[in-house]
Amino acid sequence: MAKDKPRRSGSGIVVPDGMGGALDIGGIGIATHIHSDRRRHQSIRDARRRIKTVTCLFVLCFAVLSARLVTVMLFSGKDAASAANLTSVATRVRGDLTDRNGELLATNLTSLSLYADTREVWNPGATTAALVEVLPDLDEMDVLRKLTSQSHSVQLVRYLTPVQKQMIFELGLAGLSFPRVARRIYPRGRDAAHVIGFVNTDNRGISGVEQSLNETIVQAGLSGEKVALSLDMRVQHVVQDELARAMEKFRAIAGAGLVLDVRTGEVLALASLPDFNPNGNQKVDKNKHFNRVTKGNYEMGSVFKMFTVAMALDAGVVTLNDGYDASRPILIGSTQINDYHGKNRWLSVPEIFAYSSNIGTVKIANDVGIPRHQAFLRRLGLNQPVPIELTEVSMPVAPSHWRKIRAATISYGHGISVSPLHLARAAAAMVNGGLLVEPTILKRDPSSTPPFVRVISKDTSAQMRQLLRLVVTDGTARQADVEGYFVGGKTGTADKYKSAGRLNTFVATFPIQDPQYVVLMMLDEPKGTKDTFGFATAGWTTAPLARDVIRRIGPLLGVAPQKWISERFQKASLTLP
Repeated sequence: MAKDKPRRSGSGIVVPDGMGGALDIGGIGIATHIHSDRRRHQSIRDARRRIKTVTCLFVLCFAVLSARLVTVMLFSGKDAASAANLTSVATRVRGDLTDRNGELLATNLTSLSLYADTREVWNPGATTAALVEVLPDLDEMDVLRKLTSQSHSVQLVRYLTPVQKQMIFELGLAGLSFPRVARRIYPRGRDAAHVIGFVNTDNRGISGVEQSLNETIVQAGLSGEKVALSLDMRVQHVVQDELARAMEKFRAIAGAGLVLDVRTGEVLALASLPDFNPNGNQKVDKNKHFNRVTKGNYEMGSVFKMFTVAMALDAGVVTLNDGYDASRPILIGSTQINDYHGKNRWLSVPEIFAYSSNIGTVKIANDVGIPRHQAFLRRLGLNQPVPIELTEVSMPVAPSHWRKIRAATISYGHGISVSPLHLARAAAAMVNGGLLVEPTILKRDPSSTPPFVRVISKDTSAQMRQLLRLVVTDGTARQADVEGYFVGGKTGTADKYKSAGRLNTFVATFPIQDPQYVVLMMLDEPKGTKDTFGFATAGWTTAPLARDVIRRIGPLLGVAPQKWISERFQKASLTLP
């Protein structure tokens, strides 16, 4: 009988007889199962090898990165720090700014922005139309230009509110993203805007202390610290408020105000109007962004007489008992010098000062002489920028060669231009015992001694306090007095060059028996009112303005009002006939 031929399974595997050739339930023989198991085991072994290889690669990369990090930390710390300092300021946190009492003036907030990847925007025109419909303040042409530009990533909106972000998100437009960005915020808005300044889109300061102290503020942010300014925002608010009222009342085109601590040189308030909001879109308006207190140069008028008289007293050229004939005008070359509402008689030195006599002041300056006159103004720092932590400072303007007529007009504040900060600093030296203190916009340590130089003696300073008080009690600034604070000061009314307007200034100090603060108020081109009988001089405009400021800030600064002036000061008080 012939043997059966080997059968072929459905899978093509030959199964001989007697070796389990019977088909299994699935139609595959035992050999097939054995072969399949071998393949499965091989696959598992291959997978394990691949996993081990990948794991080793991860471990190796981690080890390399760890080694590099250790190397940088141990051997390249200084280089890394330098590199960090060169990083864009936008990636760093700026330190908070506060006033002297800790009130927040500038801080950082995380905000949303709107960017577009132009490669992913399907239809630039439709996308632009949809965005402008949601955000009507957008410039449609500008958005379309950005979306069709060659740049891959473009910023469409710098800052978005959460509501705006959601509205845009719901449009379902391709290619848009909402990265988070650091935003500099100024909680007090316009208050002290010229001092604080603002930052640009890269978070770098471009104005005020944000610019001048940029690196200090950045380092403070990296250290988690704050930068305290010398400002007292209570006083700042009063100065801005009263200055704005006076500008409206007298229809002035601009104004400036300053409060300076005569002992420490700290600026407690600095206002320049018109001003701006640093939180807004900073398209620079030269008129609003110009800091009139530190950057503006002006002929200050008769306030300069305090320096002329102090110079003569300190040099021993005159005493308070001396006097000059002011009955007739002075003719120097073709220039005639007169008094405004002159007394037309012989005047004592106190009368010359209280009545603001140009004639008497010129004669005092003539007796001192041009060389000493020039030297004294240099000692007061009126020939160079004021050293303060701001970049917006001015260089005084004075004639390079002083002729007799120049010396005469400069003695009463014409022919020389300085900033209000120059004037306030020099005035502080007249009343604080004779020390020219370096001013600051940063809060000073109460236990430290500020940089200073002596410019007049203590005795001369005491005499100047008497004269400044006389101006308020009997002279041109009678509207400046504040009950309980015994104000002293000097008015200044200067005709503007090539203009029909005037610049009015009043420099005050209080309390006069022990001066602590200088208050300077300035109005540019004020106009007379019915209440001033049409007059628009400093005695009618800036003197009462300073009075209103002092009345409000005295209690805030802890200066207790007094019923009586000190006995020592009273004994030395000057009187006019």
